[in-house]
Amino acid sequence: MPETIRTLPVIDLRRFAPDHSERLEALDELRQISRTIGFFYLTGHGIPQEEIDSLTALARRFFSLPEDKKLEIEMRRSPHFRGYNRAGFEYTRGSQDWREQVDFGPEREKPALKAGDQPWKRLIGPNQFPSALPELRPAVLKWIDDVTGVGLKVLQAFSEALGQKPDVFSPIYSNGPNQLLKIVRYPGRDQTESDQGVGAHKDGGFVTILLQDVVGGLQVDDGSGGWIEAPPIRGTFVVNIGELLELASNGYLKANIHRVVTPPAGGDRLSIPFFLGANLAATIPVLDLPPALAAEVRGVTQDPLNPLFREVGRNVLKSRLRSHPDVAQAHHADLLQEQQPQAESA
Repeated sequence: MPETIRTLPVIDLRRFAPDHSERLEALDELRQISRTIGFFYLTGHGIPQEEIDSLTALARRFFSLPEDKKLEIEMRRSPHFRGYNRAGFEYTRGSQDWREQVDFGPEREKPALKAGDQPWKRLIGPNQFPSALPELRPAVLKWIDDVTGVGLKVLQAFSEALGQKPDVFSPIYSNGPNQLLKIVRYPGRDQTESDQGVGAHKDGGFVTILLQDVVGGLQVDDGSGGWIEAPPIRGTFVVNIGELLELASNGYLKANIHRVVTPPAGGDRLSIPFFLGANLAATIPVLDLPPALAAEVRGVTQDPLNPLFREVGRNVLKSRLRSHPDVAQAHHADLLQEQQPQAESA
């Protein structure tokens, strides 16, 4: 990465429209960003500021509820890994993340499972919503729909930047993409045991669309042993590449490492990340890149402690079992026993 890059670049989504005069320049910029930092601020996304402010206000109201009202939808009640977690109940690479949060996904009926079904089908099911804040349900479901639309436009831009048709990934998401929305609050450092809000990691989907409130904390690996600060910019999202795009491009696109540090004592940080992935039943293909791009392929980075699979459902289930051991033990102890020999041999 060039040493001059010390902040995230800004991309206007409107420049990728088929009739925009700067479309080719925008695609070239996206290619360069995807080869280096893999993160950028997104403007021109079309989601009104009023909707952004409304969801942020609802998030604040949720975290202000009495603890018993939040625990009414505790994630341990959901075999689908939906609901509320107190700080310290999610893990990254075995270490506690100091944030309280509530997870939502697509609102789908729990399937009738039978012997021989793929284990990832256990992830499909309804959300949990707090009875003390009924306004949250419609706002969350609308946000998931709206930000999915933004994510698909970004995915189509990446597809074209790779010399593909814009809908090249449509066969593996059109039957229902995997969607995960988190509403997260990071308590100030005087309330935590460390500065790890979220440990260093890569995201696992196609793209992540992150809404930040007003307090920073997101840091992106600069490739030289340091971190690039990504402070909030009103009206923008922070977008980054996930491991599915790295897999599909054989490493041409870079899913970069990032982390969140807890805010200073006396304050807190609010963020709302959305993770857009492929259908759980899909298998990620390897794209046939144009010769000029294929010559620059680096191969996929593999972490022996967190192996990547091209089977989407297998990848997602593995991630949820590792991140939420209390839910895994409560609802999926049989899967943990099956995975134990793999973990010991890794």
